[in-house]
Amino acid sequence: MRRFRRCTRISILSLLSISVLTPIFLLSFRLKNLNSDVSRDFVEDLSILEEVEGLKEPTLVVYRDGEHSSTVSSGTTYGGEEKNQQNLSEQKVSSSREKEKSRPKGVQHSQGVQSHSQRPLDEKVKEMKDQVIRAKVYLSFAPPGSNSHFVKEIKLRIKELERAMGDVTKDSRLSRRATQKMKAMDSTLLKASRMYPDCSAMVKTLRAMMYNTEEQLRSQRHQTSFLVQLAARTAPKGLHCLSMRLTTEYFSLQPEERELPNQHKLQNPDFYHFAVFSDNVLACSVVVNSTVSTARDPERIVFHIVTDSVNLPAMTMWFLMNPPGKATIQIQSIDGFEWLPTKYNENLQKQKGLDPRYASALNHLRFYLPDIFPSLDKIVFLDHDVVVQKDLTRLWDINTKGKVNGAVETCREGEPSFRRMDMFINFTDPLVEKSFDANTCTWAFGMNIFDLQKWRKRNLTALYHNYLELGSQRQLLKAGSLPIGWTTFYKHTHVLDKRWHLLGLGHDSGVAQTEIEQAAVIHYDGVMKPWLDIGIQKYKPYWTKHVSYEHPYLQQCNLHE
Repeated sequence: MRRFRRCTRISILSLLSISVLTPIFLLSFRLKNLNSDVSRDFVEDLSILEEVEGLKEPTLVVYRDGEHSSTVSSGTTYGGEEKNQQNLSEQKVSSSREKEKSRPKGVQHSQGVQSHSQRPLDEKVKEMKDQVIRAKVYLSFAPPGSNSHFVKEIKLRIKELERAMGDVTKDSRLSRRATQKMKAMDSTLLKASRMYPDCSAMVKTLRAMMYNTEEQLRSQRHQTSFLVQLAARTAPKGLHCLSMRLTTEYFSLQPEERELPNQHKLQNPDFYHFAVFSDNVLACSVVVNSTVSTARDPERIVFHIVTDSVNLPAMTMWFLMNPPGKATIQIQSIDGFEWLPTKYNENLQKQKGLDPRYASALNHLRFYLPDIFPSLDKIVFLDHDVVVQKDLTRLWDINTKGKVNGAVETCREGEPSFRRMDMFINFTDPLVEKSFDANTCTWAFGMNIFDLQKWRKRNLTALYHNYLELGSQRQLLKAGSLPIGWTTFYKHTHVLDKRWHLLGLGHDSGVAQTEIEQAAVIHYDGVMKPWLDIGIQKYKPYWTKHVSYEHPYLQQCNLHE
């Protein structure tokens, strides 16, 4: 009997021990398999992510925490430059640490307070965007098609945070709800970091994403540059409409009605003569209107506009309908200059350039000013993309000291107009190296006063022909009128005060307001012309105030400010 009870007790204890130990054993085995499965799925999913999205990992150096804080790179650095960047970063960190140690504690504390007070604005918005990026990376670690509690939670957090941000770009516009969603996302990200503690995989994925983003950015920049150049070369629909309406109106006039007034003043050397070569009606209108409105003696101003035969009727009709006050206007066609050399257009077409306008006949016609105006002694040449803000008749009082060309310099480093001769002229050619000094100060076209008498005496047009011919035979100069102008007027240019001519409004958005107000002529050089949609918006009012937008033709052609 006792033996039976003993056996029964032992069996009961054995069953109890089995019932307790078996779940523990099964649970530990399950956890082991689960960890291995998660790790294996994590690696497999990472490879799938990189294959599907086409992310390529660049060869980079992962900096230590103390190294990357001192410098911020705008792009990926490779090769020797990468080493130099790293060494420079280490030197800056070590020197900053030494300086920090040498300062008193009070100074260190005050600087810490100052840096805290000067922390970047909109910090929360940036942090929320970073949270979304990190969450999406963690989400990509989950197996495809997974519908686990974690996947549902992180998807929900991403959706909530993106909805809370919306299009907000400033911290001041964030709601309290957005702050709460940030905290919720923080807890989810903390949970994710515990589930996926492999930092190297996270860094690898983020680096691949950054590299892919940089590639997309580089491609977008190339595409933007192409589209900007295309927009600059294409005439806006409104300007084309205006030319067509003016041309139609011109041919409806009788021949005697097509004559502009005061044509007897055209050859009088005692008047102030200005030349503009362009096929843009509205641009010429602004140049003429701004010059006349600022002149102290407008009845003595004579404008000579040269265009092509296609735009001659429209240009003439515009100034018949909108005469420039007391000033005189002459409009000619380049096709009427039968004295132009026969090889002129052939040599221009041989010039290689991205923009065909640089090699156009109108652009190079400035080198024939003495031939176009044989009875004049002096003339001011203006590009069609300028606005005159002060009286230019004072240019005739400047002593050019025997020089042919009066122009402002463009050789001051740091300014938007900075140019060097070797940027546009090939100094590896023996002839160029022998004839010119690469350190000679450059100057600008766009607002120039020319002494036509000295020009004829020195026969500079023939010199221009020689350089044009040489340039057609071998690569001496870049396309355009500026490089060949530097060679033609080499040692024949008088430097004007820089306030006469301010450049940069067609490509640089950082031109100072004070400089614009002081300048006699502001120049929209570059592709961002004020009559184009791509023009720099803050500079457009200087140009648009000289346009009569209430004109019926401008209204009909949808030309507005």
